[in-house]
Amino acid sequence: MTSKQSNIVSKIGLKIKLLRNKLGLSQEDLAEKSDLSANSLGAIERGKSVAGIDTLERIAVALDIELKELVDVSKIDLD
Repeated sequence: MTSKQSNIVSKIGLKIKLLRNKLGLSQEDLAEKSDLSANSLGAIERGKSVAGIDTLERIAVALDIELKELVDVSKIDLD
């Protein structure tokens, strides 16, 4: 994975975490709603696992947002 790809994966993970926290959901809650394990969701949020489109879609549905909103990380700053 290139550094640019790694940056995008990290930004998507951070955005998932921010949205989850905004909704007052625990990792376990969101994982259950997304049909994922809490460990898998945690790895995605930390940018340690690359989620496929189908997984991102399930997360977006669980967060009640569109997939395109979830993957728009143009305003996420990792610094």
